[in-house]
Amino acid sequence: QVQLVESGGGSVQPGDSLTLSCVASGLAFETYYMGWFRQAPGKEREFVAGITWRRNLADYADSVKGRFTISRDNSKTTVFLQMNNLTPEDTAVYYCASPSEHYLRPGPNDNYGYWGQGTQVTVSS
Repeated sequence: QVQLVESGGGSVQPGDSLTLSCVASGLAFETYYMGWFRQAPGKEREFVAGITWRRNLADYADSVKGRFTISRDNSKTTVFLQMNNLTPEDTAVYYCASPSEHYLRPGPNDNYGYWGQGTQVTVSS
């Protein structure tokens, strides 16, 4: 049974930084692409960032390029999302996700098979 458990969300002020973590279990983590998505109130869920299982190649949404950094530690089956210079537009529930197949690098709108429960990030002054 695959489980993805996010943590690290919270309430911060504009310009602050926050790091999200997602611990995975039940899958061969080192062979799976891992992604972060977010969903703001009243909006559709959107892709934020993703990272390949090897070589740590990263994909980013244009809205977060230069501010967010995705990374992973395969020894700890954990993927991170470092978020800098946060703005109110970054307020959302952030989800960790992975495709249902290993060695697959999905596009931002492709289906992901596994999802975490989400962690709330609120950016407000």
